[in-house]
Parts: sequence; structure tokens; C-alpha cells
Amino acid sequence: MGHLSTHVLDTMNGCPAAGMAVTLQRITGSQVETVKTLTLNADGRNPDGPLLDASTMAAGRYRLVFAVAAYFRATGVTLPEPPFLDEVPLDFGIADAAGHYHVPLLASPWAYSTYRGS
Repeated sequence: MGHLSTHVLDTMNGCPAAGMAVTLQRITGSQVETVKTLTLNADGRNPDGPLLDASTMAAGRYRLVFAVAAYFRATGVTLPEPPFLDEVPLDFGIADAAGHYHVPLLASPWAYSTYRGS
């Protein structure tokens, strides 16, 4: 059964990005619909489990928006205004609604990387 998950690691401090705000959006043509907003738990994951589960998974285009600057400011990091990275949007596609899609983010105030995890 398909599902979508994410996990964010703070590479500046070497820990999960607990408290980071994340927004999941579905993109249909020029329409962008917010599916859910959440705050990551102590492990850097959604406290409610998958972002999409088998009953809500659908093929299509999606975006995860990670509030990177707000997270780092909340941890006491002094950032310039405007910050180098503010919100990090990751656009991705779900081709198989029965598949498992894991979208991790490794982030610092100055860099990020992502990949399709397992």
C-alpha cells in the first residue's frame, strides 16, 4: 500500500530538525492546493505518521515546502535578512499511488540536499 513520508535532518547541528514547519501541496496545472501543514517531531518526522496514506495517495505532482530559515532562527542561529535559504520547496512526482515515496531533506542555513529514500 502506498504512502508518502519525509524526514528532515539539521546538518549544521547534526540532529533531527525538530520543530520545523512543513507544508504539503498538490499541484494540478496552475492550481496549488495545500493538503496539510505540520510541525516535525523530535525525530524530524511527521508526528501523525505518513503525509499521505493508502487512502489518500494519488498519482500527480506535489510540493513539500520546508521552513528552513524559521527553524534555524528558532534554534538561535543568527541569519542575515533576507536569509540565504528561507523556505525550501521540493517539487516531485508520484507516478505509482501504490508505491512508497520517502522524501528526506538534509538542511543547513546555507545548503540542502534531497533524494528519494526508502
